[in-house]
Amino acid sequence: MKTATLLLSAAVATALTGNAVAQEAKPASALTLELNGAQPSDKGCRFTFVVTNDLGASLTKAAFEIALFNDTGVVDRLTVLDFKDLPAGKTKVARFDLSALDCSKVSRVLVNSATECVGDGIAPTACLGQLKTAAKAPISFGQ
Repeated sequence: MKTATLLLSAAVATALTGNAVAQEAKPASALTLELNGAQPSDKGCRFTFVVTNDLGASLTKAAFEIALFNDTGVVDRLTVLDFKDLPAGKTKVARFDLSALDCSKVSRVLVNSATECVGDGIAPTACLGQLKTAAKAPISFGQ
């Protein structure tokens, strides 16, 4: 009888542990920002970003201050890019034309801060704290 009770207890514990592991395996919430391209434009340099909001709630406003480094590693300028609204679970493409900027001279783009991060149930620090960066353009991109 004790053996059956021990086996049953072990089976319940294993099932509960397996359930806890399954719950922990769900993907962490994140805001992914990918520098997808940088091409010359009539105005200067056009940056294309792909942004995916997996924070679990919509953002009504998201904006980031970015630093642009020139080909010698010196900060050329700081600018704010406004991504506007970012619906939950959606991927969005955004383009920004930066005037009087030669794309071939940009060596690095750095996300300096999140100047706006607004959404129901979203902490103001989530946009930077849960930001993941990636780059497909031949420019270093990160935070």
